[in-house]
Amino acid sequence: MHKIHAMIAATLLSTAGGALAADLVVVANPASPPLTKEQVADLFLGKNFSLTPIDLPEGSPQYAEFYRKATGRDIAQVKSTWSRLVFSGKAQAPRQLPDAAAVKKAVAADPKAVGYMEKSAVDPSVKVVLSLD
Repeated sequence: MHKIHAMIAATLLSTAGGALAADLVVVANPASPPLTKEQVADLFLGKNFSLTPIDLPEGSPQYAEFYRKATGRDIAQVKSTWSRLVFSGKAQAPRQLPDAAAVKKAVAADPKAVGYMEKSAVDPSVKVVLSLD
């Protein structure tokens, strides 16, 4: 019986460990300067248009985590913000790409693009401009 409890505990811990927040970073073209958390929040909430924000898919675990860490808002609040901006014609919501590889490729190719991904996916084609802890 003790072995079963130990196996269940180990499984729960490994599952919880996998669900723990990954190290998310904001990336941009290698020529880009660092960004502050406030600048990133403004870009991804349609308050600043100096760079083009690129999102991961809404269903990805990094999507909700990014908005929580970068903007302090949950997904419902983010959707509400973008609905108002799009409806009023003031902005377009960030383009969603299917995965970190697509975000990395888009950001590397466009000096005005900014995206986010897990730190482990970063390579020399992009530059980390902000780490979200």
